[in-house]
Amino acid sequence: MSQKTSPTDTTIFATRLAEYKQLIDADIARYSKNLERETLQQFGANSRLEIDSFLSILERGGKRIRGSLTILAYEMCGGKDKQMIIEAARALEMFHAYILIIDDVQDHSGIRRNGPTAHVLLGNYHRRHELANDSGHFGVSIAINAALSGSHAAQQVLARLKVSPEVKLKAIQTINNTMVVTAHGQTNDIINEVIAEVSRQDIERVLEWKTAHYTFLNPLTVGMILAGAEDSSIKAITNYAMHAGKAFQVTDDILGTFGSEFESGKSPMDDIREGKRTLIIAHALENTNDENKNFLVQMLGNAQLTPVEFERCKDILIESGALEYAQSYAKKHVSQAIKSLDEHPKNWNQSGAQFLRGLATYLLGRTA
Repeated sequence: MSQKTSPTDTTIFATRLAEYKQLIDADIARYSKNLERETLQQFGANSRLEIDSFLSILERGGKRIRGSLTILAYEMCGGKDKQMIIEAARALEMFHAYILIIDDVQDHSGIRRNGPTAHVLLGNYHRRHELANDSGHFGVSIAINAALSGSHAAQQVLARLKVSPEVKLKAIQTINNTMVVTAHGQTNDIINEVIAEVSRQDIERVLEWKTAHYTFLNPLTVGMILAGAEDSSIKAITNYAMHAGKAFQVTDDILGTFGSEFESGKSPMDDIREGKRTLIIAHALENTNDENKNFLVQMLGNAQLTPVEFERCKDILIESGALEYAQSYAKKHVSQAIKSLDEHPKNWNQSGAQFLRGLATYLLGRTA
């Protein structure tokens, strides 16, 4: 069977993703208003400050890929309860907001989705109201509480889903198992930034544990579980999720350095400043001359990186062939993801498989 993706696949993907996003955004807006009111009534204005910072990140949205994949997988396996699966999608987006808040603290990031990160937002509040003690520590402390509150609120959403106890337990177990894997992926990502030698295997582990499991396999599996799919159907999606997840992260790394702040929602200098050891960085360090290698090593983790130094880093990534290599790596995994769908189970509806093919193809041309 041909691996080529027809215009129908990409059209179905773009159309349905927009529809899913609209549903999820509307649901989150309703939920947020209720949570704000309940928090103020039960815990007062101080706690509203905390929950508002969480909701600020949650409501900024993005493309809602994780929530959309949850709904898509549910429908693909014959699920019919639209309200229930939208609530499940909301929970996964809430977990994502929690992860983003923690990630931004750990990465010292100031911008998230074209706005201030939660800890910066809260630090600004501290300064604006001329509160006592350190504004930075205040912002990080309340942001961590906001992330934890948001993650447990997401667990409450899952606990109230109108599905059988057995199905609910299986979905919750899957999500919590994924969160453990993701935490190990994030730990390895952080450690890779501070050790002298980082192997390709070290980087591959992060691609799989931090992104493939969390962004693709988890929502697809949860959606299928909630639809009552058989284990064989769930197992059949694993190869797609692993390959698409790796392609997603590598294209994200490319966009993070070579995209604009408007496109990626954060400063393109952040990954170099943080010293992230991505696939593109690893390839450049292995395939450039000593002078460029030394310069790149010095710039990785340099919080005072200047625009001129950043431009030289980008030149090294291009001249070393690292950018081209990363693009080729992503293309290979997209091809493998699409190929894995050629023999999909007969009980998956065709439009669902087309959506997944369209998503894989989109990864190669993504700008945000």
